[in-house]
Amino acid sequence: MANPAPARPAARGFGGTLSEVTIVVLIGAAIGAAFEAARPATATAANPSPAAARPAETSAIYDLPPIVTNLGAPQDTWIRLEGSIVFDPRLMPHPEKAAAELGDDILAYLRTLTLKQLEGPIGLENLRQDLSERAATRTGGVARQFVIRTLVVQ
Repeated sequence: MANPAPARPAARGFGGTLSEVTIVVLIGAAIGAAFEAARPATATAANPSPAAARPAETSAIYDLPPIVTNLGAPQDTWIRLEGSIVFDPRLMPHPEKAAAELGDDILAYLRTLTLKQLEGPIGLENLRQDLSERAATRTGGVARQFVIRTLVVQ
């Protein structure tokens, strides 16, 4: 007589017991709740964000004519600067006059700079900050920012 083949355990189905399914669902819900808690809160009607409470600011950009001049040192180094001012059009309806005055002011300022002051990212950031301050001063605070579009030093 031949030995019967060993019996294989019964294959389990995709399901599982009710307690196993419940545990998996609870773990998934806990992970989802953790991700939801980590996500930044959005503004609701009951809790508006400070940005939503402020009225929208309007801005306009005015391109200044290119400025070409030599630097203060070395004298044979030339600079060409093209820039724009960002302003509120309600407070400055005609930016042409302010742009002309600002162009003259920037020309005089660039003639005092040295090549060493313009080197590297820090030099460029200092130039942008100085020009933004000059624009704000010249326009009585109406110009919010000076944007350097192109800068060539030769």
